[in-house]
Amino acid sequence: MRVLITGSAGFIGWQTCRKFLSEGHTVSGIDDLNDYYDVRLKVWRLDDLKKIPGFSFVRTDINQREPLEKIFMEFRPEAIVNLAARAGVRASIENPEIYFQTNVFGTLNLLQMCVKFGVKKFILASTSSLYAGQKTPFSETLPVNTPISPYAASKKAAEVLCYTYHYLYGIDITIFRYFTVFGPAGRPDLSVFKFIKLMDEDKEITVYGDGSQSRDFTYVDDIACGTYLGMKNLGYEIINLGGNQPHTLNEMISLLEQCLGKKAKIKYGKFHPSDLKETWADIGKAQKLLGWSPTVSFEEGIQRTVAWYRENKAYLKGLILKD
Repeated sequence: MRVLITGSAGFIGWQTCRKFLSEGHTVSGIDDLNDYYDVRLKVWRLDDLKKIPGFSFVRTDINQREPLEKIFMEFRPEAIVNLAARAGVRASIENPEIYFQTNVFGTLNLLQMCVKFGVKKFILASTSSLYAGQKTPFSETLPVNTPISPYAASKKAAEVLCYTYHYLYGIDITIFRYFTVFGPAGRPDLSVFKFIKLMDEDKEITVYGDGSQSRDFTYVDDIACGTYLGMKNLGYEIINLGGNQPHTLNEMISLLEQCLGKKAKIKYGKFHPSDLKETWADIGKAQKLLGWSPTVSFEEGIQRTVAWYRENKAYLKGLILKD
């Protein structure tokens, strides 16, 4: 199939493109290469994708209707995987407008293109941040009507838009709520990448709270595989993709110390009110509908991520980390 994947230079987008290409699909990737974090990491991922036959790339913003329409006219995609998004809970509080522009209006543009060009399959990346205030493990049946950050609110709005277009136009839509994705070439604003680099350079890391908060860390290859399986015709479904085994921040730091052979220098800060104390995915629906379960353990994923960092250390040396 011809598959359009947005956010293709992003962390999840890069690995998802690789998965679709490995399965024989033709992929057109689009990304605006914004500077939310150091663009050099996005360029690294994009250079990796350009080596793979069947991949093409256009730099554009999903908020821009005219270039988006041109891509649809020329590529004629049969399916859309929308991984383009402004991410980051805390940053969304500082600049909520841009989150709604990309996560809501960008999604609306893509759905409108689906209607205009007859695209019948649409996949949307959503987030576990929607489960704030709920008891773990998080099930898709839980009400998620009280988002506590503009980021989560924008993702909820995008989910609702998707249902509307499924209802009105019969588009088959699968929405994935991802849980704390990590792995090689990960986002440098997230703790795994940031802590590896800072600890290796004997610099201080900042932990907000006491480190007892836990996350359902999910290896990026597993996320890409689950996203690919979402190409099935399911009607309209919201599905969790998570590691199904939460780990505390303190556990992660201890494991990084073992892998790097260095002791972390920790500075403790105040826990942010928009953060979740715990995330934990109920993945029963993914198992039932997609036959999906995570295959890479947290420990193995950390080891692979540290190995990738060491292999690319020279390139990453001057990379700017983001708070």
